[in-house]
Amino acid sequence: MAVATKWQVRGSYFESCNCDAICPCRRIDGVAGGRSTHGVCTGVLSWLIEEGAAAGTDLGGLAVAMAICYDDDEPGSPWSWVLYLDERGSAEQHEKLEGIFTGRLGGDAETHFPWVWKASDLLAVRPVAIEVDHSRRRQLLRISDHVTVRIRDRFPGDEAVTCVIPGHDRDGEELVADELRVDDGPLAFDYEGTCGYAATFSYSG
Repeated sequence: MAVATKWQVRGSYFESCNCDAICPCRRIDGVAGGRSTHGVCTGVLSWLIEEGAAAGTDLGGLAVAMAICYDDDEPGSPWSWVLYLDERGSAEQHEKLEGIFTGRLGGDAETHFPWVWKASDLLAVRPVAIEVDHSRRRQLLRISDHVTVRIRDRFPGDEAVTCVIPGHDRDGEELVADELRVDDGPLAFDYEGTCGYAATFSYSG
């Protein structure tokens, strides 16, 4: 059960997965998405918190990321995921970030995060060195030996694209990845030329 704790975070978001661009999971020109391109979705999500706090603990300047996998044909399509927390944070900051991004602190996580409203398997929580650059159309993410994501450029289409995780209420941009690599236990994959997405986010609870 979610615990009521006042919190708010805002900043920039980008992701990449093994789907072809435009990722069919997104809303395209307002039309709801559907199955992933290959039936099994593997990817990486990242957030860079510009400003935020939870129960008085400052969270500004910290990064959070996830490596994920789910199968459209598995009943309920539960997510398997690893949560990465910026090692620059204190134990108290890590506790608050874990509470927000696992959904334990409730609030907007319950409407933006599929791994919260679905059954899911949290494989690990890792405080690690996260190198992240959310520069537009040149996003970069490196996490220790586990994750590399490099964005090549925007997808050359005119469609309006939105994603539930940052929110369908805000504009985003479809991207193409040069590299999407994860090597972390049961989550291991390597792609190039697949889809990406970037937007801002603002969550509270």
